[in-house]
Amino acid sequence: MGGVLSPDPPALPRRISLNTLTLNVKSEKVYTRHGVPISVTGIAQVKIQGQNKEMLAAACQMFLGKSESEITHIALETLEGHQRAIMAHMTVEEIYKDRKKFSEQVFKVASSDLVNMGISVVSYTLKDIHDDQDYLHSLGKARTAQVQKDARMGEAEAKRDAGIKEAKAKQEKLSAQYLSEIEMAKAQRDYELKKATYDIEVNTRKAESDLAYQLQVAKTKQKIEEQKMQVLVVERTQQIQLQEQEIIRKEHELEATVKKPAEAERYRLEKLAEAQRCQLIMQAEAEAESLRVKGEAQAFAIEAKARADAEQMAKKAEAFRQYQDAAMVDMLLEKLPQVAEEISKPLTRVKKITMVSSGNEGVGAAKMTGEVLEIMSKLPDTVEKLTGISISQVPAPGRLGSI
Repeated sequence: MGGVLSPDPPALPRRISLNTLTLNVKSEKVYTRHGVPISVTGIAQVKIQGQNKEMLAAACQMFLGKSESEITHIALETLEGHQRAIMAHMTVEEIYKDRKKFSEQVFKVASSDLVNMGISVVSYTLKDIHDDQDYLHSLGKARTAQVQKDARMGEAEAKRDAGIKEAKAKQEKLSAQYLSEIEMAKAQRDYELKKATYDIEVNTRKAESDLAYQLQVAKTKQKIEEQKMQVLVVERTQQIQLQEQEIIRKEHELEATVKKPAEAERYRLEKLAEAQRCQLIMQAEAEAESLRVKGEAQAFAIEAKARADAEQMAKKAEAFRQYQDAAMVDMLLEKLPQVAEEISKPLTRVKKITMVSSGNEGVGAAKMTGEVLEIMSKLPDTVEKLTGISISQVPAPGRLGSI
């Protein structure tokens, strides 16, 4: 007889937690980019995304049947690994001074990895940074010094800004005061200008009134003077009329006593002067005719003499042409008496002559005559030197004496 099989126990339903999990992510003594070991603690909030079917399916494949602590451990290990990787790529100063940047990088890298597991990172915050070598403490001192320096600079800048603001306030106060004084000066100037304008207008009106009065007085005086002048003109006109009548009377008297006899005498004198003028004209014409006849006779005589002289000169020229040297000798012989006269002319101006003789020569007038003849005897040689003609060799002309 077979045994009776007992029924299988009922299967327990499998579940997955969708609660938000808080992870305390610690990375101890991780070497940063410059080789400085530090420890970092971060706080992360993660959960399985139940609203996204794809992420929920991935989470079911990964964590279905696992407890919440197991899921927490897996997520924590993943986050801690990414945190260590980010620390290794940054310096201590960057992590210490810019925590936000560090947190954003861890959040970004971890989210891209955990999303494949169906887990979303809700938040990540850097909680603590510390080290065992007082590196951060030294950075803190430097930071403290920088903060103190910044505080002092801030205080100085604040004082400077306060001084600037105070100076600016004083400047604005002075500017407002000056503007007020300028406005007051402008108002005073406008008042003075308007007052001067009103004074000018008043003085102008007053001057116009005075000028109008003086003009009226001058017009009145002018009318009085015009009336006086009219009276004088009437009186003068009457005097002129009386004088004109007197002149007419005297003209009649002169015409009867002087003008007519004077005209008769003038007529007689004019006729007498005309007769004398005619007589003078006839005498002048007769003298002119006589002079003309005399001039023609003299001109005829001069012309006849000139023709005779010209004919004689022509004959002499013909004789000179025929006899040449003989003619020249003949002319020279004709001039010898004149030459002798010119040579002896200085002796005629001598008042007294004293002659000295050595006993062998003549003394007296014969001596002086001989000297003149000696000068004359040298004349043929002089003529020969000047003209090249020898007087002793020229035959005596046969016809020159008749010319």
